[in-house]
Amino acid sequence: MDLNMKQLAQAIRALAEEKNLPEETVQEVVEQALAAAYRRDYGEREQEVRVTMNLNTGDVDAYITKEVVEEVENPAYELSVPQAQVMQKDAKVGDMVEVHESVNSFGRVAAQTAKQVILQRLREAEREIVMNEYEDKIGTVINALISRVEGNIARVDLGKAQGIMPRSEQIQGERYYPGQRLKVFLKDVERGPRGPQLVVSRGNTQFIEWLFRAEVPEMESGAVEIKGMAREAGVRTKLAVNSTVPGVDPVGTFVGGHGTRVNAVMSEIGEQEKIDIVIWDEKPMAYITNALSPTKVASVVLDEATHKAKVYVPEDQLSIAIGKGGQNVRLASKLTGYELDIEADKVAQAAPDTEATAVPQTTAQVPKEASQSQTNTIKPQAPKLKKKSELENSLLEAIEQHGE
Repeated sequence: MDLNMKQLAQAIRALAEEKNLPEETVQEVVEQALAAAYRRDYGEREQEVRVTMNLNTGDVDAYITKEVVEEVENPAYELSVPQAQVMQKDAKVGDMVEVHESVNSFGRVAAQTAKQVILQRLREAEREIVMNEYEDKIGTVINALISRVEGNIARVDLGKAQGIMPRSEQIQGERYYPGQRLKVFLKDVERGPRGPQLVVSRGNTQFIEWLFRAEVPEMESGAVEIKGMAREAGVRTKLAVNSTVPGVDPVGTFVGGHGTRVNAVMSEIGEQEKIDIVIWDEKPMAYITNALSPTKVASVVLDEATHKAKVYVPEDQLSIAIGKGGQNVRLASKLTGYELDIEADKVAQAAPDTEATAVPQTTAQVPKEASQSQTNTIKPQAPKLKKKSELENSLLEAIEQHGE
């Protein structure tokens, strides 16, 4: 069965639309395949052949490059000077001349060869286009569809490409199922033997930052910013925020009215993961105090040489400061960059003098305004209500006095 050129031209256009590939790319791939088919049917393996195809008419033209020589020994590769000057008047010995040949059809074997080359080259072209498109999206959040789950790996459909989400990039405790739609963070695009491999994540800190960026328009204007972040995916996230505009409350901006903004982020990552939003401070002691929110901190002792800090808290706040499984102090340590040691306040009364002589340290009582979490709210005591009988007696006495 011969290769029908007009049908091939129609197939090329349909394929370009189906694969979302530029028509020029598909045409180039087909012309390379036809050149291989021409060498098989009409020429020799080592011949230099260029093929052009008119997609409107289906006409195929082949151009064979031959060398001009004084005496022709191999007609497949060589031309005499008179033969060359028919096509190119100034041709001389040593020149390379293209000889035009019209092609009407190809044999069955050549057609199969062309088909294999076309499919292979189209896959390569498609992979290259996918690489170019998604390389620009690295570090952004995109929509995905879970296609299947294989053990600890979730495979996702990103539209024009497939991606994987390894166990290390998943949210702890989150379950995935085919057909599930969710947002993912495009972490990397790797070249592989089977095409580009897209690695996506829902467990990294940048994912949280991008979710807040979508909910907090003030981040784009630069009025508020995220200065630090520490996360244990599926458990807890601590966010240190700052305002660059006087009078703007950074925490309130990220939380939103009635908690709408932070709730929108939590609905995407799951209600099981808690988010602490604290105020960033350039002073390490104040920053550490804020990072340990909601703990009430009594004092902080810094050791700048070792980048460690001892934090003294009231004894009843000790478990809150450490958190479940050391979670709160661990995240606060990641956020501030200091190794934190939490101790009860009673130790602070006995040890400050000895510690001050052991290593050069800076110790200070943290001011109340350093942390919102440390501010104590004193509720006014409600007046005691009188008993019903006392009210009645006082009313009767007032009436009698008024009557007199």
